[in-house]
Amino acid sequence: MNFEDLLTEQRNRHSTHIDQVDTEDMVEIINREDQRVGRSVQKQLPQISEAINLATTRFDNGGRLIYIGAGTSGRLGVLDATELRPTYGLEESQTFGIIAGGPDAMFHTLEGVEDSTEAAENDLKKVTLNKKDIVIGIAASGATPYTVAALHYAKQVGALAIAVACVTDSPLEHNADVAICPIVGPEVITGATLMKAGTSQKMILNMISSGIMIRSGKVYQNLMINVVPTNEKTKRRAKRIIAAATQTSTLAAERALDRADNNVPLAILLIETKGTIAEAKALLKQAGGHVSDAVKLSLQS
Repeated sequence: MNFEDLLTEQRNRHSTHIDQVDTEDMVEIINREDQRVGRSVQKQLPQISEAINLATTRFDNGGRLIYIGAGTSGRLGVLDATELRPTYGLEESQTFGIIAGGPDAMFHTLEGVEDSTEAAENDLKKVTLNKKDIVIGIAASGATPYTVAALHYAKQVGALAIAVACVTDSPLEHNADVAICPIVGPEVITGATLMKAGTSQKMILNMISSGIMIRSGKVYQNLMINVVPTNEKTKRRAKRIIAAATQTSTLAAERALDRADNNVPLAILLIETKGTIAEAKALLKQAGGHVSDAVKLSLQS
């Protein structure tokens, strides 16, 4: 695969004059091309669904959600993992991103790091990658040596290997259990894959990670219930979530939260079932931590 032949490196015939138009026309060109992103991602929904289902099984059994990539792709992975932790009350060990070149590469361009296949394997060995884990390899070109080597090693170990690329039939795809490949076409600025390619990658990562959290019981209705109330701000948020989920007052939510020792899912279940702490804990355990399923079980008893 020649780098110059990649679709992500081709010239976009709709923007060859972008340097000659006024600002309003310029942003119209960019916006028109951006509209291709949503449609290209939509075509990948079956693959995204498959990735979520396979990953949830591993995550629920103690597997870690690991993102890996170089440059913009690597930064997007680190961003997704970082945002997941406070949003869903995850430990740092449960999800994290690895970027070629290490933490410095988040803020600086480091020459040559994306070409090191040895570094990719070493980076995954450092975190003791195992067969329970999920590895999402992100590369717009589908050919970044670092990321391809990372997925290759992940498959060798027996981890779930998910590829996110913007071309088909790539080395990254060939090393994946599930390949998600939105074809967004050439960039408005030739080769600037931080634009459409990066946007599509972010959309896909959002769906995968949010889907895993939903399937793992960290969402009730459409509320993120795994918030950990550690200060006044998060306590107020927790009370609002409980009140919204149970259609009750914030005062009732506060009382339930106190009874549940600041455990939001348990507090919701106390209100929904009108049971005891012991009964609510037993229902949650039986339902595998899923509040919706626990409520259904309470109605059956």
